[in-house]
Parts: sequence; structure tokens; C-alpha cells
Amino acid sequence: MTRYFCFLRAINVGGHIVKMPRLKELFEEMGFTNVETFIASGNVIFETSKRDPRKVEQLISKNLHDTLGYEVQSFIRTREELAAVDAFKPFAVGKVENAVAYHVGFGIGPYGDHEKKGIAGLQTATDDLCAEGHEIYWACTTRSSDSRVSGAAIEKALGGRTTLRNINTVRRLLAKYPK
Repeated sequence: MTRYFCFLRAINVGGHIVKMPRLKELFEEMGFTNVETFIASGNVIFETSKRDPRKVEQLISKNLHDTLGYEVQSFIRTREELAAVDAFKPFAVGKVENAVAYHVGFGIGPYGDHEKKGIAGLQTATDDLCAEGHEIYWACTTRSSDSRVSGAAIEKALGGRTTLRNINTVRRLLAKYPK
């Protein structure tokens, strides 16, 4: 069995409210085991014998769309992939330490030159961004809500969907599931 960490886009934002017990139930109905939710922002941890994460993402997205009635993009990562996200240092020393907010955007990727240039074009005096692998890294020296950069702007630059999480969420997941 493989443990996956699923980050859902469009859960508990924009009027799309799904209680975590219901979300857990929906994942169990898809045949996943040891299902847990983590904070109310669409993070689901589960195990499955299915080995192809892209097919698992498609299964989850389709089932949630059919059940909830709106698009819910899913992004699957393994623990090893989350550890690599946490270990990756996309910015100069001090940028992250001085950031008011440091977010990771989980996407489809891998991102090529076109997407990397689009993300780099969003940088401002207060926002540093980097596309690497399947993720977007965003360090903001002001509150995210005060920034010109947004999830919508990132998606436009990528030409595809992503879902943002604070790096602290990633770190808490890694601590909760050490192996």
C-alpha cells in the first residue's frame, strides 16, 4: 500500500463547503483506506494499492465532481515528494526567513521554460516566485492578501490549475507522518 497526500483545489473556498467527515467518507467510498483529513482546507491522507498517482488524481477529481457538482482538482504527492518540497531552497538566504508568507503551489507539472518564465514574470518587490518540478514556490514579504500575486494570477501564468498551501502545512504533515 502506498500512502498519498492529496491537496484539493476548491474545497472550503468560494462557497464550496465540505465538512471534513464528509470528505473522509467520500474518499473511503472510492476504496481508499486509512483515510484522514488534515485541517479544513482540502488535505486528505490515504492509502491505496494503486501505483499511478496521475490516475489516482483523475479518479478523485472525477468522483468529487460527480458527487459535489463542481470541479475539484486533486494533486497527489508521496511523503518523499513532500520532503523534497520542504528541502528545496528556491530563494536566496534570508528571503524565506523574512517572508510574512511562504506558500507552495501544488500543480500538474513538470514545468518547462514557458511556465517558469510566466511565474518569474509575476515577481514584484515583495513577491519572489519560482516554478520547479511540479510546484510553485512563493515567498511574500507582505501579507498575501496585500500582494498583487494571487492564486488566479499564478494559474494564468501557468496555463493550468494549482492549489496553494503554506509551507507550515507541509511541515506539519511531514511531522505527523514521519514514515
